[in-house]
Amino acid sequence: MSRLSSGSWVSGGKIPPGPIVVIGSINLDLVCRVGRIPAPGETVLGNDLSQFAGGKGANQAVAAARLGATVHMIGRVGDDDFGSRLLNGLQQHKVNTDHVTVTEGASSGCALILVDKKGENSIVVAAGANTRLRPADIDAAEGLLARASIVLIQLEVPLPTVQHAIKICRQLGVFVILDPAPVPTKGVPKEIFQVNILTPNQREAEELLPLRAMGRMRRKKRVDAKQIGSDLLSRGPQAVVLKLGGRGAMIQDQSGYIQTIKGVKVSVVDTTAAGDAFAGALAVALAEGKDLRDAAKFANAAGAACCRSFGAQPSLPSREEVEKLLKR
Repeated sequence: MSRLSSGSWVSGGKIPPGPIVVIGSINLDLVCRVGRIPAPGETVLGNDLSQFAGGKGANQAVAAARLGATVHMIGRVGDDDFGSRLLNGLQQHKVNTDHVTVTEGASSGCALILVDKKGENSIVVAAGANTRLRPADIDAAEGLLARASIVLIQLEVPLPTVQHAIKICRQLGVFVILDPAPVPTKGVPKEIFQVNILTPNQREAEELLPLRAMGRMRRKKRVDAKQIGSDLLSRGPQAVVLKLGGRGAMIQDQSGYIQTIKGVKVSVVDTTAAGDAFAGALAVALAEGKDLRDAAKFANAAGAACCRSFGAQPSLPSREEVEKLLKR
């Protein structure tokens, strides 16, 4: 019998205590500021190149740790200088790395990020050692997963590994939040949707739905957030938290509950890792016993706070910063 009965968290039941476990990517981010994102074939001049620890998985782990949670990371780095730096960075943020494997003969993951003057970004990821994360790595951490309060997963590691992780968590009755980014061009198998909460942004949500196969020229593009949420719910998650950028977020669940959370206005410097701050904060709030609405408010404030600084992990907010925004 699973520790968490279906829907108990929605109706007021508590998520069991335990650490937050993040399964995902660990990258070094190479970031350059530009006046605007270049068009295909165009060269633009940028400002200084900066290096930051990143990767969606590592960002979400650090985000949760900075908000006060006990966090464990499952992932891989290469046997290079980047890998050593990334491991040390996680440990400095008090993220447990016992299940982060140093992969011989592989480079660490690396992301090339352009940030324009409005704070919007364009990202290319060279996955490196992240592609070596295998189902066997998940099996090796089964004891850790069994005592987790929440497991956070993204799609910057191989899909078969993600599928296996979701399957194991379902068998163990562990609460799973999936941040479906980046969405593979060929789509995702139906098993990927079998999670407690799915947290796409609107573009990712549309990419998860079978629009391309139906022909965009013959069908009006989906723009209605409620319809997007309903369509995603029909694929299996217990709830969808749709991230709407500066407009906030929208919650829908299988009971028919719908709630829009207003955005928090801040001066945007860089949107990199805002979604990761949101995911980490959502997990922390739910693990602390907040209901989904209040957890989404907390996550929304964390995502907004992240936009006020430059770089991925350096911009992830503290508990004090998020609570100040919530009071405002």
